[in-house]
Amino acid sequence: MNLKKLSKEKAIALVAHNEKKSTLLEWAKNNHKLLSRHRLIGTANTARLLNSVLELKVESIGHGPEGGDILLAAMILKHEIEKVVFFLDLQNPHGHEHDIQTLIRTATINNIPIALNPATATLIIHDS
Repeated sequence: MNLKKLSKEKAIALVAHNEKKSTLLEWAKNNHKLLSRHRLIGTANTARLLNSVLELKVESIGHGPEGGDILLAAMILKHEIEKVVFFLDLQNPHGHEHDIQTLIRTATINNIPIALNPATATLIIHDS
């Protein structure tokens, strides 16, 4: 494997609530070339969507409400994720709100860039 590529490849988590999946899909389509250069990890439905529609190679780590968000937080603690893109639906309550807050808190405490909207997501992936 190319050592230069290894040094620049970042592990980026991609997550979106159901109501924001179309927003993430559009954003990922616009940034496909750049995203394809990195290791991508996502919760189950988000990974499935991006893999099927955009043919991105997104590793699935489990459904968000069934612990996927917590698994991403654990990966941050193990230094396996370097950036997080999480498009939140702030209009509707989510039963796993504590898991979502744990992921956001873990990224923040560990100085991991976390984007909660397309504008910020674009900024953090272009700084790769």
